[in-house]
Formats: sequence, C-alpha cells, structure tokens
Amino acid sequence: MRVLFIGGSGTISSAISRQLLSEGHELYLLNRGNRSIFSGENFHQLSADINNLEKVRVLLGDLTFDAVADFIAFVPEQLERDYQLFAGRTDQFLFISSASAYQKPLSDYRINEGTPLANPYWEYSRNKIDCEDYLMKQYREEGFPVTIIRPSHTYDERSIPLGVHGIQGSWQVAKRILEGKKVLIHGDGTSLWTMTHNRDFARAFIGLMGNIHARGETVQITSDESLTWNQIYEAIASALDRPLNAAHVASEFLAACSDYDFTGGLIGDKANSVVFDNSKLKRLVPGFEARIRFDQGIRMTVDYVLAHKELQKGDPEFDRWCDLVIKADEDARSAVLSAMKK
Repeated sequence: MRVLFIGGSGTISSAISRQLLSEGHELYLLNRGNRSIFSGENFHQLSADINNLEKVRVLLGDLTFDAVADFIAFVPEQLERDYQLFAGRTDQFLFISSASAYQKPLSDYRINEGTPLANPYWEYSRNKIDCEDYLMKQYREEGFPVTIIRPSHTYDERSIPLGVHGIQGSWQVAKRILEGKKVLIHGDGTSLWTMTHNRDFARAFIGLMGNIHARGETVQITSDESLTWNQIYEAIASALDRPLNAAHVASEFLAACSDYDFTGGLIGDKANSVVFDNSKLKRLVPGFEARIRFDQGIRMTVDYVLAHKELQKGDPEFDRWCDLVIKADEDARSAVLSAMKK
C-alpha cells in the first residue's frame, strides 16, 4: 500500500508507521519534520505545515494513496481542510477520534460503537464528536471513503500511562513511587479501565487499512483487558520495584482544587468504569487479539523510561500540588473524626 499520515510520530502513529515500513509498505509522513525517526527507501518525509494548503498541494503533486490518516485533527475545520486536499486522492481516509466521546455519565459500562456520543464535561471530546459528524456527512453525501477510529488509553515505551499527572507528564508520579511518597489515585481506585499497547493498536489499525468493509464505519480499537486503577498503579509500582503508597481522593475534589484539566480528563473520562466490546473490530480484522498484557507492557515502558534520562521530566509544581491535596484530604478526615468525638 501507498499510505500518507498527517502527523505520524506520536504514541499511536509511530507504532503503525514502524509496522508498515517493516512490512514493505510505502509510507509518506506529512508534518513539520521536527522529529524524524524513520528512514529507508519506502519512507518519504513531506515537511510542511498542513495548514499551508498551497505548499502541501505542491508537495503532493499528482500523488494518490491507498489510505490517508489524520492523527492530529481535533476540530471540524481541520477536517474540512483535509477534505479539500484528499477528496479524489485516496481510497480511504482514516480519522482518529476518541473513546472519550462516549456518553458521560454512562448508562451502561459496556461500550461498543453503538454507545451514544455525548460528553458535557470535556470540550476535547465534543470537538471529536463534531469531527465525526462532519466526516459521516461527507461520506453520505459525497462518497468520501471515511473510516473513523476510536482509541481509548493507548501507551508506548516513552511515557507511563496514569490517571492523574501534571503538564510535564508521568515521570513525577514515578519519582514519587521511587521515593516512597504517597501517590494520588482518583476515587477509590476500583473503577475499571483499559490500557492498550500501541503495538497492539497498530496491528488492528493496519488490518482496517485498505479494508473495503471498513469504509463508512466507526471502529473502536482497545485491548479486551479490564483493570481497576488500583491494579494499574500496583503494576506500575511493581515494575519500579517499589511498594505502592496510595492516597485515594475523590475525582470531584481533584478537579475542584486544581488548574489541571481533571474535569474533562477524569469526570469526563477516566473516573468512569468502561469495558470495551471489540466484536466489530474482530469481525473486520479476523484473528485480531491484543497480545500485550498490561503488567508485561508496563515493565517494558518503565525499563525504557529508566534507561532514557531525557524522558524523566521533573514537575516540582505538580509534586507540591500532590502534597497539598493529600494533606488537605487527610486534615479534612481528621477534622470530621475530631468533631464527632466532641
């Protein structure tokens, strides 16, 4: 296949890019070219700002593609741009939406592609819903060959996946575990969540590329493994070879006392129990199963992060915020207990 990715070097797209190149497909990446991690005779870098339509059209020339995928579109205007560029130029256009678009609060924790879309807590998710609506309109009215992909929490070797972290990423939480400090877990840690390794995601995604049965369809790609957040954090601590010192704090409290986007990221997403039904994906990609269990995948991630100092980005502000929140929660409990004894 001849494939073009808009983006192509992120958590999800990098694994797909690697597998496509290893299988001998011809891959074009259209991005600013600031992070070149691929090479080879089948790899082509198109360096441009995707919003510069004139330059992009010149770079594309008369190229046509078996598949084009946009990994960095977040609002409908960006997809209107893509439609202008690729209508008539590709046999399939894949858009990366988000499982966070599913209704919140959920009426049923079991999620499939028919679950309603509505998220009043997170603008990011509402924008993804609007993107899906635009693309399906183009499919119905213009025959634009769309496939919509809904990933959930997908991780790779470069960052430890968490529920609560600061703007610098997850390293500060890992550092707290290594130092024996208390680590925030939202709620009581018993809600169910799904982590998907990007290599598993890549196999499913490639199975949908060039698949005539995937055109006009929406497909979620996740692992079938369900874990509580307590199990997730225990697995991370185990990979770090340290005991977990957990501090459970209500998601609403975390959202109310911070400038971090925990209203969207927690109440609109991770604080909800979800179990994904991937029957549709398995019908479209016969034989697909996620192979990397979380306790195995997180050990690979932790080992990689520990071996690469550049990934260990400290976040003193978040660290201080964690200490303040944990102390406030402990003080509130002590105050209630003391008042009850009077």
